[in-house]
Amino acid sequence: MHSHEFSNEVAIVTGAGQGIGFEIAKQLCLRGASVVLNDIDKQLAQDAAARISEKCFAMAGDAADVSFIQAMVDEAANRFGKLSIAIANAGITLFGDFFEYKPENLQRVMNVNLGGSFFLAQAASKQMKQQQGGGSILLMSSVTGHQAHKYLAAYGMTKAALEMLAKTLVVELSEFNISINAIAPGATITERTSADEKYMSTWNRITPMGRPATPED
Repeated sequence: MHSHEFSNEVAIVTGAGQGIGFEIAKQLCLRGASVVLNDIDKQLAQDAAARISEKCFAMAGDAADVSFIQAMVDEAANRFGKLSIAIANAGITLFGDFFEYKPENLQRVMNVNLGGSFFLAQAASKQMKQQQGGGSILLMSSVTGHQAHKYLAAYGMTKAALEMLAKTLVVELSEFNISINAIAPGATITERTSADEKYMSTWNRITPMGRPATPED
C-alpha cells in the first residue's frame, strides 16, 4: 500500500515515456499526484500514461520548445487546478569524438538539456509564483557532470551547468517558497540505454565490478 504524501500535488515530468522519467511519473501517481507526462514520442507518451493511471495525462512534444513548455504548464493548471512540481528529466546524449564534434550536435544537446530545463523551470516558477502556494522543481544532472568521460564532453558540460542553474535559482526562487534541486544519478540500465552498445560499454567502464551501479537517465 502506497502512501498519499503527494495527493494534492500536480506535476509535470518531461522525457517520461520510458526509463527514469517513466518511473518518476509512476511513483508520483502511486502516491496520489496528478501528472502531465511528456515525451517527444507520441505513442510512447500515450502508452506510458495509460500504463500508469487515469490521473496521468500524456502530452507529446519537444521538451526544448518554449511554446510547448508553456502549453504543458497551462495544461497542468487548467486540467488539474494548479502546478506544484516540475521535473526537467528530458535530456539527450549525443556521443562524439571532440575533434569531430558537429555544431548542430552541440546545439541540440544544449537546447534540450539546458534550454529545456531552464525554460521549464522558468514557466513553472511563474505559475507557482502566481498561485502563491510555493512548489518544487527538480533538474536532472548526471554523474558525467562531475566525472569526465570520453566522447561526452558536450553532455557532461550541460549536466554540470544544470547544477549551477539549481544553485543560482535557489537565490531567485526561495522568497516564493519554491524549492529547486538537481540530482546526479550514475549509470542505469533502462530501455533506452540497454539497447545502446556504446552506453553499455561506457557503463561497464564507469561501474567497476564490486561497486553497485546507481540510477541514471
